[in-house]
Amino acid sequence: MQIETMAMAGTLESSDVQVTVEPGTAGIELHLESSVMNQYGRAIQKTVLDTLKRLGVSSARVQVVDQGALDCTIRARVECAVFRSAGISDKNIPWGGVVQ
Repeated sequence: MQIETMAMAGTLESSDVQVTVEPGTAGIELHLESSVMNQYGRAIQKTVLDTLKRLGVSSARVQVVDQGALDCTIRARVECAVFRSAGISDKNIPWGGVVQ
């Protein structure tokens, strides 16, 4: 999936995560801030990168500001930001397990 424009998903509320994606030049450039960085930083990074890979994103700048979100929330916010950036409308989002 191609990142076409800047897009954001999520909030800065407790137990949520704000994900911003924008077009990149080469590869994935990930900037991560987290209130639980010492405990879960590597796991959050892995979740973000795995989700991007699963969606077929190979080039993007991604900023993640985590406030203690669960993995399922992180995945959902990354997917939402990528879908918004790619211009996929809510009628065409492959919900229901189509996205592996």
